[in-house]
Amino acid sequence: MFIAPDNHEIADCGLRIADRSASRRTARARAFTLLEITLAVGILAMMSVAIYRFVQSNLTALRVSSEASAADARYGGLRDLLVTQWQGLSPGNSAMTGEPFKLNDIARDEIKWTCGAGPGLLTRYAPGDFTVAMRLQRENEKSNRLDLGLLRKPKDDPSITHEHETWVPLIENVGSLQIRYFEPRLNVWVDRWTDTLVLPRLVKIVVGRSDAAVPFEVIIPLGRTPFS
Repeated sequence: MFIAPDNHEIADCGLRIADRSASRRTARARAFTLLEITLAVGILAMMSVAIYRFVQSNLTALRVSSEASAADARYGGLRDLLVTQWQGLSPGNSAMTGEPFKLNDIARDEIKWTCGAGPGLLTRYAPGDFTVAMRLQRENEKSNRLDLGLLRKPKDDPSITHEHETWVPLIENVGSLQIRYFEPRLNVWVDRWTDTLVLPRLVKIVVGRSDAAVPFEVIIPLGRTPFS
């Protein structure tokens, strides 16, 4: 005998089917599709690349800035060294001269003077006087790179030849060196100084920098001369 379901059972069955359908739709709505995951991974990758490039560019800028600051400090040290050395010289005793010399078949400026040991000569306790030359010199026989430094030897020691002078490097890899002297008697700048009894009023040093477009330039006042 067939017994028809009552209205309550039909309603309950319909509700259960509706709940299951709604649960399936909710689960599908909460899940990520493959396309959505791919897009998310792509966005994260682009963000990572952008962050990496930003960090890399900042690190490069910091490194360049640090190298430039170190180079500027070396040139500042050169200025302080020359001020310390030359402002302590006395006319007549220092025998300062400036004459070009040949290096790589090119005339290069050079300045010579005589002085005792001290911080400006980078040797504090050595006895006697020294003959010192500031000039350019090749890094080695096989290199064309030029370094700026001091070539020094004891003044009254004839046993020390030119080949055995002490080389004190100051700045590596420079492009050029120009030295000019202010002649107080003529009130002009000259490119040579031959009067060993009188100091120039001013000495101008211009160093061509291999690490910068603008050369390093400094004007150093010397001690008082008889014409001051």
